Amino acid sequence: MIVVDVSDMPPEQWRLGVEARMLVSASNGAAQLCIFEQWIAPCAGAPTHTHPVEEVLTVREGEAEMWMDDQRITVLAGQSLVVPANRVHGFRNSGTVTLHIHAVLASPVFEAMVEGETVMTRRWA
Repeated sequence: MIVVDVSDMPPEQWRLGVEARMLVSASNGAAQLCIFEQWIAPCAGAPTHTHPVEEVLTVREGEAEMWMDDQRITVLAGQSLVVPANRVHGFRNSGTVTLHIHAVLASPVFEAMVEGETVMTRRWA
């Protein structure tokens, strides 16, 4: 049995204006999921990228402009975007307060290929 205590996992600076805290991943015993939270400053966000697995992005507080392929939408607190595997997507804080996002990936390791880069980002292995 694995019990995860968020007090053992301090947030880390991921990108400028983006702080993340890993909750569940291979690094603490998960076999099939990666679950993390992000706090994003206004105008900051995630660049256009893909994952080899499905992802669910849930807005906990604030609002986000999210895109997948050529479509853009505003996702509000309490709403989620389901991103199929290998779909080009990204988001930014389109509001004036800190955006809080809860993310779940169908893999115990976070892997992403940022648009225009040739090396996959791997975290929390």
